[in-house]
Amino acid sequence: MVPALRLLVGLLIATIVIAGLYFGRELLIPLALALLFGFLLDPAVSRLRRWGLPRMASAIVVVALALSVLAGLGVYLGSQVQQLSADLPTYQSTIRGKLRSLRKSINMPSAWDGAVKTYNAVEKEITSGTAAPRVQKVEIQTPESKPTTRMLQWLSRVAEPVTTAGIVLLFVILILLDRDDLRDRLLRLMGGNLHVATDALDEASERIGKYLRMQFIVNVSYGLPLGVGLWFIGVPGAILWGALGALMRFVPYVGPMISAVFPLALAFAVDPGWHMLLLTLGLILALELVSNNVIEPWLYGASTGLSTLSIIVAATFWTALWGPIGLILSTPLTVCLLVLGRYIPALQFMEVLLGSAPVLGLQQRLYQRLLADDTDDAIAMALENIQSRVAARPGAEGRAAAVAGFYDEVAIPALRLAAQQHLESATAEHRLRLSSGMDTLIEELQEHYGAEGAVPEGGTRLRIHCAGARWEVDALAAAMVAHVQDLHGHRASCSTWAVAVDPQWAQRGMEWNSTGASLEPEWVRAMPQADLLVLSLFGARPQPVARRMVRRIRERWPHLKVVLALWNAAAPGAGSEEPDFAAQCGAHACVSSLHELQLWVSALQVADGNQGGIAAPLPEDDAQRVQALHASGVLDAGLLSTYHDAVQQAANAFHVPWAQVSWVDADRVHTPGSLFIVDREQPQAAGMARDQAVCSYVVHGREPVVINNIARDPRFARNPVLQQRQVRFYAGVPITGRQGQVLGSFCIMADQPREMTADELALLRTMADQLMEQVRTVQGGNAREAGSESA
Repeated sequence: MVPALRLLVGLLIATIVIAGLYFGRELLIPLALALLFGFLLDPAVSRLRRWGLPRMASAIVVVALALSVLAGLGVYLGSQVQQLSADLPTYQSTIRGKLRSLRKSINMPSAWDGAVKTYNAVEKEITSGTAAPRVQKVEIQTPESKPTTRMLQWLSRVAEPVTTAGIVLLFVILILLDRDDLRDRLLRLMGGNLHVATDALDEASERIGKYLRMQFIVNVSYGLPLGVGLWFIGVPGAILWGALGALMRFVPYVGPMISAVFPLALAFAVDPGWHMLLLTLGLILALELVSNNVIEPWLYGASTGLSTLSIIVAATFWTALWGPIGLILSTPLTVCLLVLGRYIPALQFMEVLLGSAPVLGLQQRLYQRLLADDTDDAIAMALENIQSRVAARPGAEGRAAAVAGFYDEVAIPALRLAAQQHLESATAEHRLRLSSGMDTLIEELQEHYGAEGAVPEGGTRLRIHCAGARWEVDALAAAMVAHVQDLHGHRASCSTWAVAVDPQWAQRGMEWNSTGASLEPEWVRAMPQADLLVLSLFGARPQPVARRMVRRIRERWPHLKVVLALWNAAAPGAGSEEPDFAAQCGAHACVSSLHELQLWVSALQVADGNQGGIAAPLPEDDAQRVQALHASGVLDAGLLSTYHDAVQQAANAFHVPWAQVSWVDADRVHTPGSLFIVDREQPQAAGMARDQAVCSYVVHGREPVVINNIARDPRFARNPVLQQRQVRFYAGVPITGRQGQVLGSFCIMADQPREMTADELALLRTMADQLMEQVRTVQGGNAREAGSESA
């Protein structure tokens, strides 16, 4: 009853809002137009303000310039229309001749004449018996109105658009003058959360402004070639029709068709033949094809975030409410609704209905395809996703990374959904479809992306056995792990079923006899030769199961290293975020992704990988890079305050305890102004050994490095510097020199694991770029001062 009442209330509110939009259109249309023009003119007003002009003067100047441009354009176009109107009588003979020619062509015999005569005869026979008496036409003529009456009628028709234009002009001026006050009032209306309200207004302003700018560029790119082309063809008033074509494209769908009628009609009237008309038609069609299929997708991109269907439906809706003006305003108004749906939970359905972004993630779509028993579509999605990754990074390593990325980001999250809904809503048929479909998918990927003699990093091939702990989803994840390790060149095997599928395992606490009768045969055969066992678990609380299984396994095979792949590690209560969780379970390590697992496998190939961390390899051009570092002057003592201010700003912005600028030298990392490594006596000399610095990996990879949980990364889990300060999170971006060399990194650190979003990483990049700009500015100022002193 409550959902039905809620739906009824929602429909009632929607009805009231739509009625208010319709009956209040006389006030709302000018206001909406004024807001639209305000978006267009406000950047110019802001630019004049930055140049020192007061806001009132800036608004008046911009409005005056806009009105002058419109008036000049109107005068010019009016003169063109007047000239065409004077020339039209000269085209009457051409029009009559073409119409006579068309009439003759129509009256000539054709293949349809017999059918038409037969139809007329049948119709005459049917209506002959029921013919009505002939009715005489009566024409009623109205008396000619007086001049005064005609003038009043003309004024009444002109008064409404003129009044609307005046109201719009007044609103535009007021909006430009009181933009800040209007923004504050909108923020207050949107609620008390200033963060959400500010983001919503900024996104709406950015999307609408970008849409209008792109719309202007698209229209000009259509109108300019149209005018030039019509001029070469010889159509009178070519510039007028080019300008009209550009302006009418602001009216979606019908505007281009209306603007095409006039040049086509003139081409028909001017040329005695059909040459000019066909050329004009071909020009318009070619420009429409190029504009609609090349220029608009290229320039618009995701500027509005609206789907094509929602744009069409919105155009129909707003046209029904507000007429032609509603058609023009339909896209900006719908963008505002989309943004409101994104930031207001009660209106979230609008984002789902109107947005162009997929409403289901790739992992959810894969899970749904498997539930629907559409394995072919699931395989096609997987192959397409992996192929796009391979194209971005070709080669054997790229293929392995592509398959691992698909498993990490799509397939394993789909299994995680299956594990969550295993007992909640999944039926036996759903579980069967999922298991058989995912098994077929993995086999298909193994067939498409085989090992093909891959050589592991370091040249050492490990014998790795992968097994699921309890459920079938665990065994499916184990098959994915084995596939990825094969691609990395290791000898990987996989148990077909989960280790604990035998009921005796659960009943007897995973005990076995001397012959191993309770174990799967492949499991027993693989253990004595294996170097590493990867045990997959999807349970939300894996501690008891992991401890019991690892203890029994280590009792039987003490030499065996066990890595726990806890795919639900981020779930509340999982406990795997604790640094000593692996040690408590008796495992070598705990991982939550294939990427983390590969780091641990690589660490097993390094002799001292467990002693103090793994140092980053040196880049091939490291000597030239170090030379560029010293030549850049970034190690000058005069830049200490600049570095300190930058790291303090980063620490405050990201709400972390530590941030630093790291300049990676040949064997040392300099960290002047750091909040992490502090040398109070010699701040400029603060630093650490290069082989212990995470920033070395930023320099080696020349790309950002984000470590959500350092305790689960074998490269740094036992790093003494990080252990001493209990660092659990790191994110660093490259700092590049003038020639593109990576001189160091700009990084933030925290004492708790955390996630780094794409927007936050982009902001960190921006701050690194701004830091280098400040460094160059300071260096330039110091050089000028030195030059003036020497002079």
